[in-house]
Amino acid sequence: METKNNTIFGKDNLRWMLIGLVVITIGLVLMAGGKGEDPNVFAENEVYSMKRITMAPLMIVAGLLIEVYAIMRKSKK
Repeated sequence: METKNNTIFGKDNLRWMLIGLVVITIGLVLMAGGKGEDPNVFAENEVYSMKRITMAPLMIVAGLLIEVYAIMRKSKK
């Protein structure tokens, strides 16, 4: 007896969604700040670093684009 798979997304779609989720998570981790040594001192070079201001948002946008691709991609059924 053959069972029918009634899922909306195929294995490839779910794999791409997982990749997108990992990329978004990496972007959020890059954006998260480390604790400063002295709370009374504003560390401008840490807050406005290239990693937090440029790389992290680009990673998040790339992850969202991967998610859109994963949802819109036709599964091979």
